[in-house]
Amino acid sequence: MQKKSLNPLYLGRTINKMGTAITKGIKISVFPQYLQEESRPKEGRHLFSYLIEIENVSDQVVQLMSRHWYILDSFSHSREVEGEGVIGQQPVLTPGQIHRYTSWCPLESDIGLMFGFYKMRIVETGELFEVRIPEFTLCSDAKLN
Repeated sequence: MQKKSLNPLYLGRTINKMGTAITKGIKISVFPQYLQEESRPKEGRHLFSYLIEIENVSDQVVQLMSRHWYILDSFSHSREVEGEGVIGQQPVLTPGQIHRYTSWCPLESDIGLMFGFYKMRIVETGELFEVRIPEFTLCSDAKLN
């Protein structure tokens, strides 16, 4: 029987490839995927894509203003990424509307995780609030087998 290595990033955790969270009526769902053909494991380059689905389940019109990501890999490297909007957009979502986008993330290791928050604005009042982006795992297909 092959002994599994203990990765401090995953001690006490199960691998959760997908994440969903609702904050103040904004539902965030994340669907990550390992990009095997674009990755170069021998060079320490692992690429992941992720589909984000932002659903407005509130009764307010909201606008996504900015994003803030925390990205960690299994080598204990971490970084933060922040900026206006998502992929060059600051979408406005009416009640019941869904906005989807795809982005990507490079890692040096074949396992990592991401989480963060969006800063949103209620259009009618201008009130700003944070919406949690749930933690999700970035894991190569080989590690899942």
